[in-house]
Amino acid sequence: MDFLHPVSLLLESGRSDSHASPSVPFTEDQPIRAVRRPPLRDQALRRHSLATAAPAIAAWMIASIASAQQIKEVPAQSPAQQTGPIISDSDFTAALPSLTTEQTRPQTQPQAQTATPAPPDAPLTSDLPAVAPIADTDLTTALTPLSGFDAQPLEATNIPAAATPPAIAYDTVLEGLPRAETARFNELSALKAGKGKAANPSMVRARANEDEALVLRLLSSDGYYDGTVTSSILTPTNGSARVQAHLIVAPGKRYRLGRIHVKADATVPPDLIQSHLPLRSGDPIVADQVLAAEANVSVIMPQNGYPFATVKGRDIALDPDTGLGDYTLMLDPGPRSRFGGFRSAGKVVFQPGHIAELTRFYPGDLYDNRMVDDLRQALVATSLFRSVSVEPVKTGQMNPDGTEQVDLVVNQEKGPRHSISGEAGYSTGQGFTATGTWTDRNLWPPEGALAVTGTLGTQEQDLGVTFKRSNTGERDRTQTDGVVLDHTDETYEAYTATLSWGLSRVSTPLWQKEWTWAYGVNLVASHESQDPTASPEVYTDYYTADVPLKLEWDKTDNLLDPTRGFRITGQTTPELGLGGTSPANLLTTIDASLYQSLSPQAVLAARVRVGDIIGGSLLDIAPSRRLYAGGGGSVRGYAYEALGPLDSTGTPTGGLSVNEVSIELRYRIGSYGIVPFIDAGQVYSSRLPDFSNLKLGAGIGGRIYTNFGPLRIDVATPLSNNKRDVAIALYVGIGQAF
Repeated sequence: MDFLHPVSLLLESGRSDSHASPSVPFTEDQPIRAVRRPPLRDQALRRHSLATAAPAIAAWMIASIASAQQIKEVPAQSPAQQTGPIISDSDFTAALPSLTTEQTRPQTQPQAQTATPAPPDAPLTSDLPAVAPIADTDLTTALTPLSGFDAQPLEATNIPAAATPPAIAYDTVLEGLPRAETARFNELSALKAGKGKAANPSMVRARANEDEALVLRLLSSDGYYDGTVTSSILTPTNGSARVQAHLIVAPGKRYRLGRIHVKADATVPPDLIQSHLPLRSGDPIVADQVLAAEANVSVIMPQNGYPFATVKGRDIALDPDTGLGDYTLMLDPGPRSRFGGFRSAGKVVFQPGHIAELTRFYPGDLYDNRMVDDLRQALVATSLFRSVSVEPVKTGQMNPDGTEQVDLVVNQEKGPRHSISGEAGYSTGQGFTATGTWTDRNLWPPEGALAVTGTLGTQEQDLGVTFKRSNTGERDRTQTDGVVLDHTDETYEAYTATLSWGLSRVSTPLWQKEWTWAYGVNLVASHESQDPTASPEVYTDYYTADVPLKLEWDKTDNLLDPTRGFRITGQTTPELGLGGTSPANLLTTIDASLYQSLSPQAVLAARVRVGDIIGGSLLDIAPSRRLYAGGGGSVRGYAYEALGPLDSTGTPTGGLSVNEVSIELRYRIGSYGIVPFIDAGQVYSSRLPDFSNLKLGAGIGGRIYTNFGPLRIDVATPLSNNKRDVAIALYVGIGQAF
């Protein structure tokens, strides 16, 4: 009705900006008007209190309503009968009551009285009655201190728990996603991770929203850049039915690689980057393949003289009309470099001179980060570092061929010097054997270690002190000096003292070498009895000087667990008797092993060993220097060193020659393996083996493959028994039998 319009305008114009307007629910078909509020005409109104203005506004509203009742009685006129506006803006403004400070309160008398305003500096007065003093003592009494209250927590045992809304079950329905991405969606999906259960439909909706973003990422990673996905949650009216989360995917066009371009400075050779970027025009733009190609370039560059190569980014320009994306790789190759010197940093263990002895490259060689990684692994293998890293640094020094010299900075953090290690084993016939070692790994730097080793076994006990300097002069070359006291009670009993010096070049899991060697000098004194069962025992003293020599040719693919190739080891030891206790002898043995892979799981392995002693007769040679066979590392199924000639008491005497043959079929399934095997061998009193009267043993073994080599458990039985043999022999150790 028209008479309400002035009231609305008044509320808009008289409302202060610090109060919110009434809330009005707008719909889409309603226009939203911008109301411009007129400024306050009198600045005094800004200071006028709401208590003063409220009576005047109320009186005006009562008068307006009374006027409205009179307007209702006036007959409505058509627009044609109206000759002018209902009320003009000026008349409406003049009709508003004044809200200035001079306005007085409305009087009940019909005649208005004029109030004289107080001067500005007059004191404020009040007609309110005086407040009587408080007579209630409870209000004037001091409050009880907080320490007087009981601070025990509220017992909430009787408070009923809030009701938990029942969970709902839902199904995930995915349509339209390419099959290649479905498996990845199932792995990463929030809906799938919920396993079809949620607290309420809102939670299902939240998971569906997450999966929408996931689908778009998966599509983009597989070349579908125009893909869309919509989701809906269908809640059945039947409370027992399952909610359904639908994801409808429209993959759109799949983009493919167009032109492939590399933006980089010139390299040597010129196609170094392009030839190692495995991307082809026409292939789908798959994010994983693009990243893998760039990673391949990042690996190849430091291997070919560019240690500071950096991928700056990529650009793929998509053409919606052709469905092609032109790929551009932006790369900074950095300077082409060659190896220079070394620098030590941190808590230094090795100086640059010793670091250079661990390398497999020389200054001036083209930079190859594989050699740098190998150096770092060799440093770690010394066990002298808590942490160590090797980083190239620019020197600014240019070589004649235009390459830059780079130094290697070895950041070192010293680790513990001392270590304790041990191992244990068991075999039928030899019994238990346990060995422990205490080592000071850097007593005499660099890498001068002192080791104390002790062995306790059923048939052997020893104590040794060894000084070993590793990587002396070159990598994996070791000098060893030691003294060992040993007691053996096997087919013979011997008390032995050995003073030794040796130098060797050995293979390691980090660097398996084709050729290895060892040589040294041993001074041996022993007190030995041929027959430990004799009563009384007869002991003989032997003093010898030995010069052991060893050479190995290794063409296998693995040091500890070979699957193909061969390995031949030859060892000879000239022996000189001192003081006429024994004649001069030459002991020679040759071991040859062959490995053939039959399938990814099966390996056929074979071994042959022959040996002889040239010099004195059998009885002139100390029992501990003779040749023996039988046991876990020889012919399995027989007692340790039990093969060969026997004396009158049935005790093996050892021999002057030996031969052994072993064949295994190693079948591996994951981390486990099964190994059927057959061994044969014999010891002879003649100077050359005649391969007659071979003793056979057969059995089956189990393997547990670890990162440091296989654990071996073999069970064997002799196929031709004698009195010293048992029906079943068990062998436990580390590594393959050969």
